[in-house]
Parts: sequence; C-alpha cells; structure tokens
Amino acid sequence: MLFFPLARRGRNENESPLRGGLRAVTLAASVSLGALSGAAVLTVAPAPVAAQQVSALMQSIAEAAAESKDLTAFYRANGYTPVFADDSARARARRQALLRAVQLAPEKGLAPYDTTLLTADLRAIRSERDLGRAEVAMAKLFLDYARDVQTGQLVPSRIDSGIVRQVPYRDGVSVLTNFARSNPQAYLRALEPSSPEYARLLREKARLEEVLAQGGWGQEVPGSKYEAGQSGNGVVILRNRLMAMGYLPRSASTSYDADMSRAVQLFQIRHGLAPDGVAGPGTLSQINVPPEERLASILVAIERERWMNFDRGQRHIWVNLTDFTAKIMDNDRVTFETRSVIGATQPDRRSPEFSDEMEFMVINPTWNVPRSITVKEYLPMMQRNPNAAGHLRIVDRNGRTVPRSAINFAAYTPSTFPFAMKEPPSDGNALGLVKFMFPNKYNIYLHDTPSKSLFGHETRAYSHGCIRLQQPFDFAYTLLARQTSDPEGFFRARLNTGRETVVELEQHVPVHLVYRTAITLPKGGMEYRRDIYGRDEKIWQALQQKGVQLRAVGG
Repeated sequence: MLFFPLARRGRNENESPLRGGLRAVTLAASVSLGALSGAAVLTVAPAPVAAQQVSALMQSIAEAAAESKDLTAFYRANGYTPVFADDSARARARRQALLRAVQLAPEKGLAPYDTTLLTADLRAIRSERDLGRAEVAMAKLFLDYARDVQTGQLVPSRIDSGIVRQVPYRDGVSVLTNFARSNPQAYLRALEPSSPEYARLLREKARLEEVLAQGGWGQEVPGSKYEAGQSGNGVVILRNRLMAMGYLPRSASTSYDADMSRAVQLFQIRHGLAPDGVAGPGTLSQINVPPEERLASILVAIERERWMNFDRGQRHIWVNLTDFTAKIMDNDRVTFETRSVIGATQPDRRSPEFSDEMEFMVINPTWNVPRSITVKEYLPMMQRNPNAAGHLRIVDRNGRTVPRSAINFAAYTPSTFPFAMKEPPSDGNALGLVKFMFPNKYNIYLHDTPSKSLFGHETRAYSHGCIRLQQPFDFAYTLLARQTSDPEGFFRARLNTGRETVVELEQHVPVHLVYRTAITLPKGGMEYRRDIYGRDEKIWQALQQKGVQLRAVGG
C-alpha cells in the first residue's frame, strides 16, 4: 500500500516545493493580494512619462521576454506596453484575478505556486527597468498557470509510452492577447475544462479532503472473507467502514444481514467487482483502500480531464480501458454500452490511449495479421510444423497466396521473413464478423471475436491491443440507425453474403480510448477501477514531483 503525506490547510505555504524548475518566476500562495495588486505598489512610474523613460521600459520588457518566443511575439505586437504592471484599473483587475487564481490553484488539483521572487520584484520597483521586469514576470506566471489549468501540468507521452494522446495546447500569444481583451476573472475560469466530469471530480476532491480531515473511514477490515449469517468483531468493523464510506445506512446490527449484503453488492458494482454480496479477498482489498489513495486517483483523473480539454463530439464512442466497456454517448448520455476485452497487461500488448474518428465498418472482415504477431507467434509455430495455423493464408508482397510447401520456414528469422499472413472471412475469424475502423498508426480498432467466454471474466485484458466487443452487432445497429431506417436488415443483408463489405459512416464518430480509474456518476457518487497497466501510479508520482499534494481540509 502506498503512503501519501498530507498537506493540511494552515501550514506555512512558503514551505511548498518549487514547481520542478518549470518556472523562471515563482509566486507564493501566502502573498497578500492587497500588497501585490493595489496601486500603492506600482505608483512609482511618473506621469507623464518621458520618451527616454518609455524607451527604458520597452528595453526592459524586451530583455525580460527574450527567453520566450510567445512573450517576445506578444510584446512586439502590442508595442511593449504593460498589461499587468502599471497603475491602470484594468491592469490592477488583471493582477487581482491572476493572483487570486494562483492562490486557489491547490483547490483545482494544481501544485502550489511560490510568490517569493515576484513579491520582492514588485516591492523593489524603483525604475522603468524594474517595472518592465515585473511586467514580464507576471506575464510568465499567467502563461504557466493558463497552460497548467487548461491542458495539464504534465506531458502525457513523457509519463508512459502507451499514453499517445495529443493534448490540445493553445498558442501562448493568442491566450495572452485574449486575456488582455477580456474580463480577467471570466477568462481565467473559462480556461478550465467545461466537461461535467471535471466539475464533479473537483467536488469529490473537496469531499475527500474533508474525509481526511475527519480521520478517514476508520479501521481496516481484518480477515479474508465475510458473508451472510456471520457475526463478530470483523463484521462490526466492516459495518462501520461501509457506513463511513456511504454504502450502508446507519445501523447497530452486529451480524452480516441482508442490509450489509446489499451494501457490499453496491460497493462491488461501484468498483467493477462481481456483485455477489460476499466480502471476499478481492472485495476486502478494495474496501480497505484508504481515502488517501482514492484522492490520489481523483487528482490523476483531474489531470487527465485537462489533457482532453476539447469538444468530444455530441455523439462519440467512449472506451474506458480500466472499466472494460465501450459506450456510445449522445449529448453526454449513454445510449449503448457493451463489455469489452482490451490489451493484455504485457508491455507490448497494452491498448494505447488516444482519440480519433471512426470512418467505416467492415462486415465479414479479412484479418491481416499484424507483422509483430506473424513473426513473434506464427513463424516459430510454422518452423516447428509447416502446417500449423492452417486457417491462415500466406501471401507474398504482391498479395499472391504462397503454398506452404514452397517455403523453407527454418531459413528465415523474424527480420527476414518476407511474407504476410491473412485470415479469410469466417465465423472463426479472429476479428469475428465485423470490425469498426478509425484508421491510426497504432493499428487499433474495435471488433467482434469468436472468443465469447472471455466477456464473463471480471478482468478482461487478453487481446494484442485492439478492443473486442461483446455485442458488436448491436453496436453496429446503433451506429447505422442514423443513416438507414432498417439498420439490422441493412447489416444482415451484407453479412449474409459472406463477402467482405466496407460500409462508410455518413457521419464520422469521434472515438476516445481513455484510462480512468476514478469515474464520477452524474447523479452523485463515484466508481473506481484498478490501475491494471500501472499508468495512474506513474502519473501520480509525476504530479507529486511537480508539487501536487494531498490535503486534509476542514475538521
């Protein structure tokens, strides 16, 4: 079990770690807004300003901004005019809004900002050159905060090679330009993700911080299994913990009664476990997860929401890898859901995370065996027995079928094997009877499978990376319903030919392969899933290195 140190409200904020060297200018959350944003700090600039003084200010801004292409471009475009560090009402409003947002950064799941250097710079303004340096310091702070709160504090691809998501980073010049033209408070609020999930995650974060301040969920449940009819100290501890977590109404029962069975069953449903109402080893391990770990999962989910701060589409496909489900979403409402099988946990088989657009489906598909599977799995089999995997065709570079008798498999290595392999359409085809394509360089798609028994497993990580669907036909009907009045008849007419048929989607559908271990429910409450690939643990470690902390608030 991981240990997470807590940051409690009321500690000296100046003790917070710096932000991993990412900021040339730091800003402490303990700084008084009045001391920094009031006119008294910045009234040193005389009026009218002489041409020589303006030149000194311009020169100072240009020098301070030189290390940033965005800042250089912005100030060149506005004639090196201050937008933060002058005595105008608009500049004062910008300072107040920015400093307030920075002070509240930990409430948004961000690392605290240290104000020490900027405070000193602002209080030491004695010349136009000082004013220019303070101006750029504020602008740097704004760009850092804007990027952090809008698109995340981390670069996903640097955390795990399977997170290949393209983050929608905004152009710094346009962000700063638009801020200077807008209501500053409203603009800063609008930087944050607008998704309902983000807002619900922030509320749950605040709730769990209160739970920590109140001492958590109580004693861990001992033992390995509890079920209906049992009684004793372990059952009482289980009862108390379920009540503290909100799964069991107030109760004085000392036995594992029907109410406790229902509470355990609800807990199991909310955590992706088989809902049998029995508190076995797997269920108890999840019941005993401390609130600190759940809060860490929330903070990771908030960061992940920022990576996807873009329009996901009124209709889109949402595949949560940790949940082993694929959903069709219409206006944020689930209109179709099916179980899925995802990539196995071996490093070279894990399903990646990215977004793309589904363009077409293939009915009665041919399986073009990926090169990696051909040479790593099938070539060794055929070297031992040339007739192995007889359901697969071997083809040359021109697509012509090559008889196995004409191939000396022992003469080739994985790097020299010159042939490809294909499986013709059939009921036993590895892709089943339909695949759903969103062409991408990772060769990932959704598809049917003849291996139906795997969908009955609680954990469903078995594939080579693609996503298998339990109900692919119904999935197809839901997609086709927008372009034909008889989607089932349309689909089956093509299926019954036995021939490979491509069906274009008249409207492409965004597909999002995501990895969420903390999932909010629209009507309140949370669901949690296990970190099967270990990606969230890596993200949490990186967030801690940035300075993100668990906090106990209240109490």
